[in-house]
Amino acid sequence: MPVLRPADAVRHEVHGASFHALVAPSRGSAELCAWRLEVPPGQVGAPHRPSREEVLLVLDGELTVVLDGHPETVVAGDVVLVPARAELRVDGGTTTASVWVTTSPGLEAELADGSRLTPPWAQ
Repeated sequence: MPVLRPADAVRHEVHGASFHALVAPSRGSAELCAWRLEVPPGQVGAPHRPSREEVLLVLDGELTVVLDGHPETVVAGDVVLVPARAELRVDGGTTTASVWVTTSPGLEAELADGSRLTPPWAQ
């Protein structure tokens, strides 16, 4: 049985946030990607458009999620469905927030300047 523990995560730092990669094709998954995202308090996220749907489950803390220009405060237990190609920005709240994120393999993100990010945690 494949059990992944926090110590198994591969950590990536991008745009002021930490991505703790656990599930991806590079780690043996065929159809899913999942990671834990940590957003520090007060962090202003980078606007981007993911190429695939994402699901964000807030584990603890508070965030402001801006989806296609509409801000929403989310807290532990809240789930955000991010449609493919919607503009997304994740901003930190008053304390560090932890979020479980899932998507499908091959995710890319188009940044506000038109550049593309192919995140290693989703490949």
